[in-house]
Amino acid sequence: MEKRTVTTTQAKGLSLTEIIFIGVLLAAGAVLKFFVGSMFTVVKPNFIIAMYCLAMLIIRPRFGESVIIGLLSGIICQLFPGTPYVNLVSETVGAVCMYFLMKIPMNVGKVSLSMIVTTFISTLVSGFTFIGIVYLALYSGADVSPMPLKLFCGIIFGTAAINSVIVQILYIPLKHAMKR
Repeated sequence: MEKRTVTTTQAKGLSLTEIIFIGVLLAAGAVLKFFVGSMFTVVKPNFIIAMYCLAMLIIRPRFGESVIIGLLSGIICQLFPGTPYVNLVSETVGAVCMYFLMKIPMNVGKVSLSMIVTTFISTLVSGFTFIGIVYLALYSGADVSPMPLKLFCGIIFGTAAINSVIVQILYIPLKHAMKR
C-alpha cells in the first residue's frame, strides 16, 4: 500500500469574504462621511480613510491589494464634492503607507499601539499628500491667495486623531466578527 500525500495550494489574493468585508467597510465609510461628516464643521473624521485603515489592519493585504484598496477609496471619494481626482492619489498613498506601517512592530509590553499609530500616520500622509497636490495644482502660478497652511495642518491632525479613535473602537469587535 502506497503512502498517500495530500497537497494543498496556498490561496493567492483576497478571499471572497475579505473582498466583501472591505466593500462593506468602504460603503459604510461613504455613508458615514455623507451623513455624519456633514454634522461637523472644521475638523471632521474622514470615515473612508478610517474604514480602509480598519480593513487593512484586520485583513492584512499584500502590497498590490493595498494599492487597490487605496484606489477604490479614492474612487469612492470622487462621489463627494471636493477637488476632483486628488483623492485617487492621496488615498492610494495613504493605503500604501498603511501597508508599510503594519510591518513595523508597535508593542509596548503586551499593549499594541499599531491601530492608533498606523491609522494616525496614514491619515496624516493621506491628508498632506492631498494638500500638497492641491497647493501644487491650484496655487502654483494662480492669481489666488492660498488658504493658510496652518489651518490645513490643524484639520489634518484633528482628522487623524479622530480616525485613530474610530479605528481603535471598532477594531476588536470587527476582528472577532471576522474570526481573526
